Amino acid sequence: MTKIAILVSGRGTNMEALCDHIRKKDLDAEISFVASDNPEAPALAKADSHGIRTAVLPYRKTGRNEAEKVLADLLVQADVEWVILAGFMKILSPGFVSGHKNRIVNIHPSLLPAFPGAKGIEDAWDYGVKITGVTIHLVDEKMDNGPVLAQEAVKVETMDTLEKLAEKIHRTEHDLYWKTLSSLFKGKLIYTNRRNS
Repeated sequence: MTKIAILVSGRGTNMEALCDHIRKKDLDAEISFVASDNPEAPALAKADSHGIRTAVLPYRKTGRNEAEKVLADLLVQADVEWVILAGFMKILSPGFVSGHKNRIVNIHPSLLPAFPGAKGIEDAWDYGVKITGVTIHLVDEKMDNGPVLAQEAVKVETMDTLEKLAEKIHRTEHDLYWKTLSSLFKGKLIYTNRRNS
């Protein structure tokens, strides 16, 4: 069984989806803890309701360096194998990323490299694309840039609103994330930085 930590900042819908699939034994993993930069994140209460240990990373009080030291200590103490980002709205430092190389996974609501950043759904909508989607990738030292593990397209229909598009993307995220992590943990995914790597 693979030991993971999940980092969140907000509602935690992707975290809850992962919890559900672990509980149903679709995903052979154990959530060692859920941590957040935001002490008011609803995801923390949701994790607690599932009996999962939670932690608040002190970004607001002491800044990124100290927060990442706390996180690194938690990962060592819990013997965590993979760090899973699920709506975590902080950029991890290059030092932290290099110390956990190819062991941090992120999910992003667009078909990267298109529309990186915090507003991937809104940016795709505003641009007027006909197809957007979801990307799951390893985290490297650049934002929304690491090797792609999986992507799934989401069609923007004529009758969609921004809210309907967001709902479709979130449904896709909740299905694609656990399936990708399952393959990753079983060693079934081969990844390189780019096609010519």
